[in-house]
Amino acid sequence: MAVPAAVDLVDLALKATTAYERPDLGGRLLQTRRRLADPDVRVLVVGEFKQGKSQLVNALVNAPVCPVDDDISTAVPTVVKHAETTGVTLVREGTTGGSPERTEVPVGKLADYVSEAGNPGNKALLSYAEVGLPRKLLAGGLVLVDTPGVGGLGSAHGAATMSALPSADAVLLVSDAAQEYTGPELEFLEAARKLCPNVACVLTKTDLYPHWRRIMELDRGHLRNAGVDAEIFPVSSMLRLHAAKTKDDALMAESGFRELVNFLLRKVVAESDDLDRRSTSHDVVAVAEQLAAGMKAELAAQEDPERIEALVGELTRAKARADELKQRSARWQITLNDGVADLQSDIEYDLRDRMRTIGRDAEQLLDDADPAEMWEQFAGWFHQQVSAAASANFVWAAERAQWLASQVADHFAEGADVALPELRFDESRGMAGTVDQLQQPMTDGPGIGERALSGMRGGYMGGVMFLMPLSLIPGIGLAAPIVAAGSALLLGRKQVKDDKKRALQRRQSDAKVAVRKHIDEVTFQVGKDSRDMLRLAQRQLRDHFSALAEEVSTSLAASVAAAQSAVKTTTSERERRIRDLKAELARIDGLAERARALVGELPPAPQRTAIGAAGKTL
Repeated sequence: MAVPAAVDLVDLALKATTAYERPDLGGRLLQTRRRLADPDVRVLVVGEFKQGKSQLVNALVNAPVCPVDDDISTAVPTVVKHAETTGVTLVREGTTGGSPERTEVPVGKLADYVSEAGNPGNKALLSYAEVGLPRKLLAGGLVLVDTPGVGGLGSAHGAATMSALPSADAVLLVSDAAQEYTGPELEFLEAARKLCPNVACVLTKTDLYPHWRRIMELDRGHLRNAGVDAEIFPVSSMLRLHAAKTKDDALMAESGFRELVNFLLRKVVAESDDLDRRSTSHDVVAVAEQLAAGMKAELAAQEDPERIEALVGELTRAKARADELKQRSARWQITLNDGVADLQSDIEYDLRDRMRTIGRDAEQLLDDADPAEMWEQFAGWFHQQVSAAASANFVWAAERAQWLASQVADHFAEGADVALPELRFDESRGMAGTVDQLQQPMTDGPGIGERALSGMRGGYMGGVMFLMPLSLIPGIGLAAPIVAAGSALLLGRKQVKDDKKRALQRRQSDAKVAVRKHIDEVTFQVGKDSRDMLRLAQRQLRDHFSALAEEVSTSLAASVAAAQSAVKTTTSERERRIRDLKAELARIDGLAERARALVGELPPAPQRTAIGAAGKTL
């Protein structure tokens, strides 16, 4: 939730920008104020199917909000957040970018919309379901998101979840104690660490598997080998729910949920508050420095009139450098434009290369088997490969965008530390979200009647072909029909085999055409999504650094004007102006000190990054 001290400080700084007539600086603070007004700290609960994700969310909030059963799996993300009264809202976002459609439904009907049983394949086209609960755990802004089973990187749900990671404050990977981590789970964790600042693992169903400690040690070994720094929390949702019902403290401790709740509150939520303080402190200090720049220049000129000419010259040169930063020929602008162009080319090539490899492998599989007999298994494999390629392409694009942001910042500030903008990738509609599933070609093999008719036709022609010349040979007699009948059988059988082979080749050809068409559609749609994402990042970087350059140029222009006006003052006016300037600077310095005090007791900030939790990035 927003830190009250940070909100009060921003409001005070906004009053200062109004008083000193700096609306450009006020715009930055308004963005800070909007960021503080967003209380949500989003935690994605992800994992394979039937690992206990929904039951884990239910146990955390001590309420049956997410449908749970042996034959129920989640099809639509369920967002659980704080509300004064319990309620369920279905959200459907439009494809044209308009306001989402929100529909309230009874709590008991939630399973009809978010489960595979009630809404198979999300035929209702819901974006997510929002559940409001009056729970103390959620009152601080914590939002739990129960996601469909990700299936690792190689699934449609995994691809969608991957595109949502940059907007999350934390990710909980859920895996039960039945077995150690699988390859797709570790692959997903490695990718998640690159896109989200907090990743933790939850080992569920410890009450069902006595050997869960051995599984946890194996999982820790896998994490070490993969270079993934993530804590593991062993829990039992059933014990937690039973302990909450019976008020049994010993059972609550055994469930393992206290450690998990402490992690969510003391690390995820508290870290979000720390991030709010740091970002607010940085923005207010930067604004205070800009407000003070003109006053300091005028004060220096008033106190030492003999230096006015030199001071004005220094300020004029500084303003010229600041004005250069606003030009399209500025080094950071060139770096940004060239970097985005190179990045678009690399991302497009990477996607096409991945899809071409999938296409070659798919065609080889189709050449080696009958598509009609193995289509279901083939379609599942193909869909996994395409989704994995889209996910990996997105992760690489996000990493490259982060790197480009740091390069632009270095060229903008020429070595000085400058805050990076928040790069929001969660505004995209999802990777390949509008691409239909791979469709099986409607090509059936010949039926029994068709094969029999084909064999008879081939046998008849073959029999006639042999009977007529044999009947002209003297002495053949009755042997001619026998020879002709045998020939007819052989040629009829060959005709059936040839027809069967041609039908198989036709099915293989049609399947390959379907595969190529689907790959083209995916390449087109995912490529467009990637280009849109990079263009969005380019606009965010351009607007951010252009605003910084404009602020600096405006402040320096005011400093030059203030220094020049100091020449025209009398001695008495100069003394009075010096006192006024010192008083104003003292107030601005007090504002800056209050901003620095926000982070005075906080631990050192993490390494600067272009993508942060919930877009609250320094």
